[in-house]
Amino acid sequence: MNSITQASADIDGMHVEWLEAGSGPLALCLHGFPDSPHSWRHLLPELAAAGYRAVAPWTRGYAPSGLAPDGLYQAGARGRDACRLHDILDADGDAVIIGHDWGSGAANIAASKEPERWDKVVMMAVPPAGRVGAAFFDYAQLRRSCYMFFFQHPLSEMVVPHDDWAFIRGLWNDWSPGFEPDGDIQNFVEAASPEGHLAATLGYYRATFQPELQSAALAEWEAAGNIVPPQPTLYLHGRNDGCIGVELATGLEADLAPGSEVVVFDHIGHFMQLEDPALVNSTIIDFLGR
Repeated sequence: MNSITQASADIDGMHVEWLEAGSGPLALCLHGFPDSPHSWRHLLPELAAAGYRAVAPWTRGYAPSGLAPDGLYQAGARGRDACRLHDILDADGDAVIIGHDWGSGAANIAASKEPERWDKVVMMAVPPAGRVGAAFFDYAQLRRSCYMFFFQHPLSEMVVPHDDWAFIRGLWNDWSPGFEPDGDIQNFVEAASPEGHLAATLGYYRATFQPELQSAALAEWEAAGNIVPPQPTLYLHGRNDGCIGVELATGLEADLAPGSEVVVFDHIGHFMQLEDPALVNSTIIDFLGR
C-alpha cells in the first residue's frame, strides 16, 4: 500500500501544504467545506496504486496552508491555484483533477480555463457551470443553503466555533445523514482555528456574494466557472445529500463533454468519499482508466 506523505511549496507568495502518495501523472484532489485534504485519505492510495501521483492540498486559507497574501478567496483564485500547483509539481497534459464541494467548482475553473493541463475531470457534489446559480431560485435549495447567507455576517465568526464547533457538526449531520465522521470535523477545526483562518474559510462564501471582494484581474478565471469542462468528466452525487439537492444532477449528461458520465449513489450523502470509499474510489479509478 502506498503511504501518504506531506510536502509544501510557496506558490505566488502563498505557502501551500499538501498530502501525497505515489508517482506518475498528477491526480490533484481538491477538498471543500467544512473539510480538509484528509477526506481523500482513502482515495490517495488507490490513485497511487493506479499509477498516479495523487496530491491533496489544503486550499488557500486552510491551515497549514497560508492565508491568501492577496486577500482573495474567490472561486477564480482557487482555480488558478490548481493550475499553479500543476506547474510546481511538474505535471503535464496527462494530469487529472478531482474536486468535491468547493473543490468541484475549482476543478471546473481550472479545467475550463487551462484545458491543456488536464486529461479528465471528476466533480463531486457540486455540478458544473450555471446549475448552482439557477438553484438559488428554488425554495428547497435556498433552504438548504441558508448557511451561506449567514456566513456573510461577521457574527458567523463567533457562532461557528461556539460550543465546540456545534455549527460544523450540525452541517455534517445535515449533509450526510446517519454518517459518523472519523476525526474529519477535528481536521477542519485544526485547519480553521489559527488566527485569520476561520474568516478565510468563510471568505469563500463572502467572495461569492460580494463582488467587491473579487479582483478584476481574475475575471477570466471567474468566468471559466460558467463553462462546462471540455474534457471527459465524471460527475458524482449522493441522493441523500442534504447540502446540494440531487435534482441538480438531473439531465446533466446532456451538458457534459463526450465521454462523460453522471453517477448518483442512492445510499449516501454529501461526503461520499468518506461514506462509501470503496464504491466511490472504484467508480473514480474505473473512469480514469478508460
